[in-house]
Amino acid sequence: MKVTVHRKAHFNAAHRLYRKDWSMEKNDKIFGKCNNPQYHGHNYELITSVTGEIDPDTGYVIDMKVLKDIIKEEVEEKFDHKNLNEQVEEFYNLNPTAENISVVIWNKLRKRLNANLELEVTLYETPRNFVTYNGQ
Repeated sequence: MKVTVHRKAHFNAAHRLYRKDWSMEKNDKIFGKCNNPQYHGHNYELITSVTGEIDPDTGYVIDMKVLKDIIKEEVEEKFDHKNLNEQVEEFYNLNPTAENISVVIWNKLRKRLNANLELEVTLYETPRNFVTYNGQ
């Protein structure tokens, strides 16, 4: 029997959506206000979902304290109050769209979890705009 547990977290970060190899005009056309050279910020909400078998000894899929600490170390400490484009290595050459941020977060968390656990992340950029990634 598989069960999914969820942990919420949040971080505040600034970013600019643009491609260095495109003209300012093309960046403006594609990314609009999100191409602001002075950057803009979001209050991101992250839901981390872990699915697996319930351990018969502990009753846990994963110890939520362990999951909380992994999220804090891999996401909150590295992304919170940062300029993603300039201060987070993964985005030096990767446009920090919600889609790309979710994949980067998934990869960071995946390497810290047991292989028998399934992982999905849902990242809210705004209350109405969010993405989900499960490694596929």
